Amino acid sequence: METLPNCPMCQSAYTYEDRGLFVCPECGHEWQESDVETGLDVRDANGNPLTDGDSVTVIKDLKVKGASGAIKQGTKVKNIRLVEGDHNIDCKVDGFGPMKLKSEFVKKL
Repeated sequence: METLPNCPMCQSAYTYEDRGLFVCPECGHEWQESDVETGLDVRDANGNPLTDGDSVTVIKDLKVKGASGAIKQGTKVKNIRLVEGDHNIDCKVDGFGPMKLKSEFVKKL
């Protein structure tokens, strides 16, 4: 017997499969198996889950080693990529180039 994954939204164990989609009867969430990430649970400063490709805003000024200035509060960062580690967001910040950010210093747009 095949074991089905828990719902990624509410963690319900009562999921079922319907025409290639997994469905949660408790919260109504539908997803494909490819939508489930590799176990990375990255959340922003407000507790919202982040996914690859999201856009975020920096919530406080961040000093950057080796740079003359800081990343200012309110800076928008598009198309983030989630990675494992202490700095769990890879992105490109306008005016600074490729960066790694901590998720507790950003909020989802």
